[in-house]
Amino acid sequence: MLGTIFNVLAVLIAITGGVLAFGFARGFIRRRLRFVNAARSPAVPWVAGGLGLLLAAPFTFLPLVTGATVAVVGLGAGLGAKSGVVALRKEG
Repeated sequence: MLGTIFNVLAVLIAITGGVLAFGFARGFIRRRLRFVNAARSPAVPWVAGGLGLLLAAPFTFLPLVTGATVAVVGLGAGLGAKSGVVALRKEG
């Protein structure tokens, strides 16, 4: 019973981390990097995803943060950066 609760909490933490990473990356690209031509590069989502992985990895010592959480945060950052780049291209 207690193990199931911890598993559900770990999944919720992973989803929350992914959503927050998505929103942060998308907003950062759209607000701060809108005038930087390199931000429109196809490599930007890969770099953002890698940075998300690197920034989340040190927190795996916490009980509810697993490798899957780190992967979801990296994926969220990469997808958020991709969404921000697409939004920049649509704006002009």
